[in-house]
Amino acid sequence: RKSKILSVLYFYFPTGLMPKARDITQQTMSIAAYGSWKSPISSDLIVANSIRLGAIAIDGGNVYWNEGRPTEGGRNVIMRYSDGQYREMTPTSLNVRSLVHEYGGGEYLVDDGRIYFSNLSDHCIYRKIGGGSAKPLTAENAYRYADFVWNRMYGKLIAVREDHTSEGEPINTLVSVNTSNGEDIQVLVTGADFYASPRLNPTGDKLAWLSWNHPNMPWDGTELWVADLIESEVGVLTVQNSQLVSGGINESIFQPSWSPDGKLYFVSDRTGWWNLYKAEDSDIQALYPIEAEFGLPQWVFGMSTYAFTGDSKIVCSYSQQGKSHLAILDPKNLDIGLKEIDLPFTSISGLDCEGDRLVFLGGSTTEPTAIISLDLTTGTWQKIRAASDLQIDADYISAAQSVEFPTENGKTAYGLYYAPKNKDFQAEPNEKPPLLVKSHGGPTASTSGSLSLGIQYWTSRGFAVLDVNYGGSTGYGREYRDRLNGNWGIVDVDDCANGAKFLADKGLVDRDRLAISGGSAGGYTTLCALTFRDDFKAGASHYGICDLEALATDTHKFESRYLDSLIGKYPEQKELYIQRSPIHFTEKLSCAIAFFQGLEDKVVPPNQAEMMVNALREKVLPVAYVAFEGEQHGFRKAENIKRALDGEFYFYSQVFGFTPADEIEAIAIENK
Repeated sequence: RKSKILSVLYFYFPTGLMPKARDITQQTMSIAAYGSWKSPISSDLIVANSIRLGAIAIDGGNVYWNEGRPTEGGRNVIMRYSDGQYREMTPTSLNVRSLVHEYGGGEYLVDDGRIYFSNLSDHCIYRKIGGGSAKPLTAENAYRYADFVWNRMYGKLIAVREDHTSEGEPINTLVSVNTSNGEDIQVLVTGADFYASPRLNPTGDKLAWLSWNHPNMPWDGTELWVADLIESEVGVLTVQNSQLVSGGINESIFQPSWSPDGKLYFVSDRTGWWNLYKAEDSDIQALYPIEAEFGLPQWVFGMSTYAFTGDSKIVCSYSQQGKSHLAILDPKNLDIGLKEIDLPFTSISGLDCEGDRLVFLGGSTTEPTAIISLDLTTGTWQKIRAASDLQIDADYISAAQSVEFPTENGKTAYGLYYAPKNKDFQAEPNEKPPLLVKSHGGPTASTSGSLSLGIQYWTSRGFAVLDVNYGGSTGYGREYRDRLNGNWGIVDVDDCANGAKFLADKGLVDRDRLAISGGSAGGYTTLCALTFRDDFKAGASHYGICDLEALATDTHKFESRYLDSLIGKYPEQKELYIQRSPIHFTEKLSCAIAFFQGLEDKVVPPNQAEMMVNALREKVLPVAYVAFEGEQHGFRKAENIKRALDGEFYFYSQVFGFTPADEIEAIAIENK
């Protein structure tokens, strides 16, 4: 069936230039079931026109970043933008990525045109100077490096090193690397389980860094240290007079940084909110106390929410109620407070500054994330590189709507709601759309307000989407973040289910067609919701967890004690691990589940998915298992990203009984 909406506008131009009249707004809307709408936002277009942007740096007026390319097998390449020209700085044979903590980050450094970076395949540090070729600085071995800083005073590179040469947990240290002889590597700081953020003062004779120990994660508690950096007569670099500046087991310190005038700044959540502080001698000064988050959970190295202008002012991003803000704070005149910078971005991160030029990642609910260059003097900005260059009609884009909804124990949870939107289609008046609830990973993370073509893929086909910032998410203060402590698999599941019921109660979605999906920790939330609750009729787990015991005994060092806070100590509280593990309660399952898994995943090994799949087979429930060779934790190859996206959509079409408008490659569904 079709209903016509016809409107004709006439434009007149001088004879010979344009036709006398032109019908530009004729629009025909077809009536079709939700889920069966034809969309221009295809998986092929998404993977062909989407890249990952990160690790932005500005050096000598040139802007650098690390660009992940799904169409090149997930390869990461350092890019440079200079005088309107783009240039690849690393060859196709290298993949700029670190695996320290498995998640990496801090994979390169640029200083005066010299680039030092970690290569994925051999974990070597490479060096590229000017127009020369990239050459290995260190030998191939069982060491991994990240979070580089260049010491001009002594001509050495300082980095976090992860040593995998022996049995048991790898050993993390801070090291210096002699750049004239990559074999001359000295351990500067050792003894803690983890290190991050080595940062030098402007003169290069003081070093600040973060450290923490099991069972803490960096958002639980870290320590900020500072020491003198001294070189001996034989060229050996050492740290002396180490002093604890701030932090502890219950205070999370984030991003220590030195200002151009030599003052040490950092972010701390000592008040329950990640705010900015200055350390001077033994005095710690709060710069601008506010119920807002200037920090982030340090899943990766090199994260940045503030930077210094040439005159030591602070330009910073902070989050309130899920929205990012950009502002300037003058430490020498704090009475002025935060001076907001009006920009059309709801998500701002990755700040770096040189003089009065700021670069950062910015995105909005209707625009994809992009590298932005901002002149702080004039307020003018330009887009240097976007994560996607797709030009999509706004009438196919569903803008995120912030929602608050009641959840257990009289508390409130948050999320972003996306209604179905496609200018070419509408459903029957009495039909309500299926809802896909998305549970983000981490679980100590948050969903982004930037335009996600992955979400628009669903909404433009007739799905509603709720992206939930469940209790435990970042951006709402430490109390909200700590809600998940001891309650993983409960609070997050409650919030996802209550968000779905909230939308159903308002008549916005079909209560009988609720699905839930998530990756990694979000996959665990998904599997718990599908096992222990009956709110959802289907779901998809992307490299998700089903056996907490297996995760506690078979995962990497960084997260090996994460469950101490989320669940309880193991093996002392083994019974609790069993009670929260979906694999032990498959008799409660009564719905269809699809699994998507990388076969080289060291964070959540494939056996996690395979145990659950086998259980569903035995119960004769609809189940699909799609495994990807060569993929680790998260999918980076274009063909696998496409397969997972289309495969999940196809799976729901079979469960909910609608016919996709596109020819989508089927995935094998057992017991259908």
